[in-house]
Parts: sequence; structure tokens; C-alpha cells
Amino acid sequence: MVEAHFGVPLAAGVLNALNTRLEPSAIAYMLDHGEARAVIVDPEFSALLAQALALRSRTQPLLVIQTQDASFGAPTAALEAIDYEDLLARGDPQHPWQGPQDEWDAIALNYTSGTTGAPKGVVYHHRGAALNALSNILEWDMPQHPVYLWTLPMFHCNGWCFPWTVAARAGLNVCLRKVDAAAVLHAMRRWKVTHYCGAPIVHAMLADAPAELRQGLPPGIRGMVAASAPPAALLEAMDRLGIELTHVYGLTEVYGPATVCAAQPDWNQRPLDERARLHARQGVRYHLQRDACVLDPQTLQPVPWDGRTIGEVMFRGNIVMKGYLKNPEATAAAFAGGWFHTGDLAVQHPDGYIKIKDRSKDIIISGGENISSLEIEDVLYRHPAVQAAAVVAKPHPRWGETPCAFVELKPGAQVQPEELIAHCRQHLAGFKVPRAVVLGELPKTSTGKIQKFELRQRVGSVQAIDV
Repeated sequence: MVEAHFGVPLAAGVLNALNTRLEPSAIAYMLDHGEARAVIVDPEFSALLAQALALRSRTQPLLVIQTQDASFGAPTAALEAIDYEDLLARGDPQHPWQGPQDEWDAIALNYTSGTTGAPKGVVYHHRGAALNALSNILEWDMPQHPVYLWTLPMFHCNGWCFPWTVAARAGLNVCLRKVDAAAVLHAMRRWKVTHYCGAPIVHAMLADAPAELRQGLPPGIRGMVAASAPPAALLEAMDRLGIELTHVYGLTEVYGPATVCAAQPDWNQRPLDERARLHARQGVRYHLQRDACVLDPQTLQPVPWDGRTIGEVMFRGNIVMKGYLKNPEATAAAFAGGWFHTGDLAVQHPDGYIKIKDRSKDIIISGGENISSLEIEDVLYRHPAVQAAAVVAKPHPRWGETPCAFVELKPGAQVQPEELIAHCRQHLAGFKVPRAVVLGELPKTSTGKIQKFELRQRVGSVQAIDV
């Protein structure tokens, strides 16, 4: 996949890194909608591709290129394919590289999760990919020859543009076939890893690993965390491991990370709870992004920088997608007024840092009161037994809807739903306290992001405690 991030664009192609955890019908849709001409498949996913190919509706031939990997073994299904190394051997190593004719030319296609309707194809251009790759270097002050560990899938926003970032600093890519604590921590020691990225669940997995696995890590590892903000307990645990976390925020449409919670020099001297509150903010724009602002969605005027007035996070600049493939209506709506609309509701603090309050679709309206699901989740994460939490609206005959919390506990932890509700009562107004708590493993995407849409579907049928 690392090689494809260079070989495909240099062959004047557009790279579509497919999510290997999707169902065959979704893979088939993406191959057809993106009009793929060739597909490279790892032996582990031969069976998945075979099922997807059988579901395609387009009749245009598709060249299948099969890679080999001794660490996995034989392909999981027989495919009519050519060998990847044989294909490379046919090439001319002296062929002069050619860059894009125009920086606006497409370099990659990335499909959104498609939680409502068909997934949308987000088209990246060369300029945005280069600028976000360079921004990653600037945000991390990344030195030459970094050792980067891939726990973040490269099919997610092209790995947040880090294939190109690592190359720009002449770094080493350390790749894993499976992400688990033992493999990650072993790789960190063996290769003296300096940088890695991942969702909060990945960092928590390392923090919760057995003590013997956490010994002997190289000093000064830098981790980047996206999705939900790192809770205080995670920051403390990562400090003990000697790993410094940088919190970023973004979306597929802005090439992954687009704002950074740039830590100030005095933050480390503050109490842990205060540090966690500061690190929970989504931060300021990436270096080479033009604007990241909280605007009134009706007037497109900036909201006051008072930390209270809610608006919508919007971006504009060179690190924004070209648009949605074959979907001019969705593209026009996303760029209404000359800004990219994220759908995330936020405030802007006096120092300019953005703090997300909720997704516009995740606001819970109970008895006429607006409740932020993120506010409740922040409180739940403060409980020492909580590994992950997600809050959604549950229909209620009197209030219209009330908060329902889904909670995944840390390994070995034991707590009753009533205890979590009591914990919330200590920190939240009464109408914000979850009326229902469900314990169990949370559904997540391949990048560790909690799938709230699936939780909303469960709300009517789950076994929950109601109070």
C-alpha cells in the first residue's frame, strides 16, 4: 500500500485505497462507482475481492493484481490475476517520472462510511495531499529519518497523508498485518519507533497492556490521536509510557487531520484535569490550511470567540477536497457560501482554539432542551472503569428523547449501570443525565471510530436500565 501511494499517481492513475473491513457489496459499489481499471489485492483479502467481483454491475474488465506475502501464506481464494512482482518486472526502471500536469489533478479517491445511503467518493488533488503531508511534518516538528509505525489504516484518508509525510522526511515505514498490543509494543522496541497515529481505542489498548509488554519502550515516542478527545486517564497512562499525544481533528473531506490542539509550554505544569480539558479542544488550523473557523451556518459570519456561542466548524483553503465524485448536488451543499461545511457544532475560545460540542445530527433535544452527547461522554470517560462511551438519543413518550449511554468497560473492570448514572449526576444537570445505560462492546469502524448510527438503530430494542 505504501508503494501504491507513489506508483499509482506516477503512473497517472488515481489511487482508491479500499477499506478491507467492508462487506463485499460495498467493495463492489466502490469499484463500479469509481470506474476502477485495476485492483491490487493482498492474499488475505482474495476471498473478499472474489465475492465483490461477483457483485459488480459494470461489465468493463478489471485487471486483478495479486501480491504475495510469506507471513500470511496462500491466498484465501483463487483469482484470475497477474503477480504483482511480475508486473513490476515488466516496467522500465529508467522511465522518467512525471508529475501531474496540474496540481488540481486528482491523486486519490476515498469513500466516506456511507452510514446513510450510498457512500460518497471524496476526490483529493495533488496540491492538497502535498500540503497536508507537509503540515504533518510542521505540526510534529518531525525530524529527518523518523520511524513511523502503521497502526492507522492507509485506507483511511490515505493514512492521514502520512505515506507522503514519511517519504518527505526520508523515514522508515513499519507495517503490521494486525494491530494488537503485543505486536505494536514489540515493533516499537525492535525498530525504535518515533511516531504513530491512531484512534483513542488504539492508544488505550497500549496503556492497558500487561506491564511486561510495556517495558523497554524507546524514549520520546510521539502519538497522534483523532476522533474523540483523550480523557485525563489516558493522558496520564501515556505519560507513564513516555508517549506524548497530539490531538488532531478532521474529516475525510479535508485529508484527515485539519486542526491541531497545539500544546502551549505551560500546559504540562497544570493539574491533570486542567490538562485534559485543554487537550480536549480541537485546536487551531493546520499550518498550511487557509482557514478553520466556527461560523453561524445561516449568515456565515464568525461566532464570538467567547467559548459559549455555538456555530458550525467550516474550512476553506488548499487542503479541501475537489468534491464528491459524480455527486454535484452534495458537493454544492458541502461548499455553500464558499466554505466546506463539516456538520460539527462548536465554540471558539478567546485564544482561538475550537472546541466541538457535537455533531449537528447528534444533538439530543429532550423536553425542548438541547443536550450535547459529547458533554455526557466527556463525563463518562472520567470514570476509571470506562474504556469507551457513546451517547445517542433514545425515544421517550414524555420528553421526546432522552440520552442513552453505551459504555465499554476496561478489561477486568466491573461497574453497574446505576453507578455510572450516579457518577453522571455528580457532574451534569439533571436533564442531561442518561436515562439508560447499556454495557458491552461498542461497534467501531476499522479505524476505531465508534459507529453511532448503529447504536441509534439498537436503541429501540436494547436491554438497558431505565431510570
